Amino acid sequence: MVNKCPRCRTVELSDEHPGPPLIADALAQLMRLIPPSRPAPELSFAELPARTVPATIPTRHGEVRAVVYLPAASSDPVPVYVNFHGGGFILRHPEQDDPLCRYLAATAGVAVVNVDYDVAPAHRFPEPIEEAYDAVCWAAGPGRDWDGSRLCVGGQSAGGALAAAVARLALELGGPDLALQVLLYPVLDLVTPARDKYVAVKPVISVPIEKVFEGAYLPSPEARLDRLASPAWGTNGDGIAGIAPALVVTCELDSLHDEGVAYAGKLAAVGSLREHLDLEGADHGYNLHGRNRALVEDSYALIAKHVTAATEG
Repeated sequence: MVNKCPRCRTVELSDEHPGPPLIADALAQLMRLIPPSRPAPELSFAELPARTVPATIPTRHGEVRAVVYLPAASSDPVPVYVNFHGGGFILRHPEQDDPLCRYLAATAGVAVVNVDYDVAPAHRFPEPIEEAYDAVCWAAGPGRDWDGSRLCVGGQSAGGALAAAVARLALELGGPDLALQVLLYPVLDLVTPARDKYVAVKPVISVPIEKVFEGAYLPSPEARLDRLASPAWGTNGDGIAGIAPALVVTCELDSLHDEGVAYAGKLAAVGSLREHLDLEGADHGYNLHGRNRALVEDSYALIAKHVTAATEG
């Protein structure tokens, strides 16, 4: 089969699995031993207050932990934003999202639930997606410290993939109602081989690393064809009329750029795209590995603006 990407290159879809599972699993385990990088001090937004409390969320696969960021005291229940961190589906570093979580709590006035979902290879597709969906259902439930009827989901990289999948499941299963989905440089096409995707001169995500991520996450070659694994590929993005409104952020130099652009187009076609921000000159993880405070703050401010607009009530 042939799939044309927004850069007008023709991509032949390989029948190969992204990598030998045993090798990918071993490399994934080794990568998890590397201490996580933290955002540069100027990107930490440490000046913003953060009132946090731990939470334990029941899911069909067992309990998962989360950290809840609470905004300044309010006499009325506040909206809630459920966040899923990145890490290629294999790295468990929810603390990397602390700057975004504290920014949204402080500026959008929402409670932010930063979910520490289970990762591959011990927990392969679709288990992290199912945990993410169950976490969102929990956040939407009664008896919380927020108003679960004003609910947003979001994530960056692999977390953006989970957020997109949660929005798709919410559409197909009839809930919970989502006011907004925020997809920040998301992973949306696991079918097109990494070597056939656009690659910058010095990409943040190299082809070998991307193959490790996919090989450890996918339980079989067929799994990559699933609409929840690859919503931007082929016709997987069809039939999504009524899906939650979306803010999509892509990075010009990111190997995931084209799939984000393609999915934004699918969302726009059904009237569910609120805005697509394409960051010129930026690469994957610009808010984690870069030092451009203005770029990061502007994009966070845009997210907060859309969250506020979607949850006003």
